Amino acid sequence: MMITLVDYQAGNLTSVRRALAALGIPSRISADAEQVRRAERIIFPGVGAAGAAMTVLRARGLDQALTEAFRAGTPILGICLGCQIILTHSEEDDADGLNLIPGQTLRFRPNDPTLKIPHMGWNEVVVTRPHPLLAHLRRGDEFYFVHSYYPRPERAEDVFAVCEHGIVFPAAIGRANLFAVQFHAEKSGPLGLRLLKNFAKWNA
Repeated sequence: MMITLVDYQAGNLTSVRRALAALGIPSRISADAEQVRRAERIIFPGVGAAGAAMTVLRARGLDQALTEAFRAGTPILGICLGCQIILTHSEEDDADGLNLIPGQTLRFRPNDPTLKIPHMGWNEVVVTRPHPLLAHLRRGDEFYFVHSYYPRPERAEDVFAVCEHGIVFPAAIGRANLFAVQFHAEKSGPLGLRLLKNFAKWNA
């Protein structure tokens, strides 16, 4: 089993691959649309801006490749920016996303002026709906976040876990063979590694 990491110039590929290597899970980094289209499993990570990311995805044909892989039932895991641009539209750069899950990516607008943006650091993630990738989580478990925007799917049933930073926001979303987390699983210690291991075994 080989996991393909989508390369669209959006960072953190090396840290994700290092985390998979620590688990003994083979992976490759690819910017080739055909490889992504035919991949056994896909991780769609990312840090950076939505507009620039979508420009690169379109230029490389990766937007269509990811859409076809999703429709074909390939297990896909989105991380951080890869959780945001699977939605229909992002307020960041007023950018259209992949529309794999209907919804919007919104900017934090805290009423509390002392609340820092970006949201950065360890925060509790609370499971709201069962999912195989989150089966190991318990109340009080924390993951590492770095973001100024958050996903908001149209359907409540597409939300599987939440976090609080001024507001309660979705921290894990998904539909069918696609699952995505706003936090950085690859930087979240044993709990994050367990999530990646769950993904490698997930029968989506």
